Amino acid sequence: MTTRVAILACVHNGERFLAEQFASLARQTVSDIDVWVSVDGSSDGSMELLGEIASGWTKGHFTILRGPGEGFAENFRSLMVNPDIDADYYAFCDQDDVWAPDKLEAAIGWLSQQPAGTPALHGSRTRIVDIEGRPVGFSPLFTEPPSFRNAIVQSIAGGNTMVMNRAAHDLMAEASRRSGFVSHDWWCYMMVTGAGGAFHYSPQPRIDYRQHVGNLVGSNDGLRARLGRTGFLLSGGFARWTDRNLAGLQACRDLLTEDARDVLDRFEALRKMWLPRRLIELRRSGVYRQSSKGQASLYIASAINRL
Repeated sequence: MTTRVAILACVHNGERFLAEQFASLARQTVSDIDVWVSVDGSSDGSMELLGEIASGWTKGHFTILRGPGEGFAENFRSLMVNPDIDADYYAFCDQDDVWAPDKLEAAIGWLSQQPAGTPALHGSRTRIVDIEGRPVGFSPLFTEPPSFRNAIVQSIAGGNTMVMNRAAHDLMAEASRRSGFVSHDWWCYMMVTGAGGAFHYSPQPRIDYRQHVGNLVGSNDGLRARLGRTGFLLSGGFARWTDRNLAGLQACRDLLTEDARDVLDRFEALRKMWLPRRLIELRRSGVYRQSSKGQASLYIASAINRL
């Protein structure tokens, strides 16, 4: 049977890297790929270059749209809720990454084994490269099991690694019609696990994630990244993200399992408690981050009322 994949790509002033990115998409071992590109306020030659790429695309349809002009999250959201996009599997795509030829095939191999009608989402680790494409390391390797109790406080896979089945896409389209989000990858992780779906985190990187000054979300490893996260936490930035995530989850409450609703309610309640009760209830909730350092930062955030 033919397997059709829809790639949801967002572009903003990506002219320098688009040719290499889309060449890696053309090399995918999956035959039928429709590309949907939302170009969000670009002032360079991205639109013209995409037109050239589209004219040579032979794997399926290549559709270029104008984005809403409200930032990367809303740009991805506009694609997630687009009723014209129809496929068996859906993948997010950034504008400057390079995919291994079997990236889609590997993800679909796992997704195809999941029960029909069950939302399923595949994500992975990434290989970090510099602006010239030279390898410089890897994203953190997460080893704790993925779950809603983790997702409510941590995103573990970049959107550029994610591939989902139709059931997960339908879930995310409905959830994204109801609410905006901090980032599409974190939103998908929360909703799919919260709705009782399946999430697989692969330790095998099949994407080169380019690091440069223009990255909206950079590598979360290294001293500079840790210092940045500490400053963001102390300034209340993480708490503001949490506020927005919880509001979105409440807007989709009926889509969540009973257990996820219980976790959501307990987590919201403990954020308003006084010390030491707040720390005690955080432990009882079972909410966790993937590493011991991450878990420590979670409790520090709670202790200083920045959760």
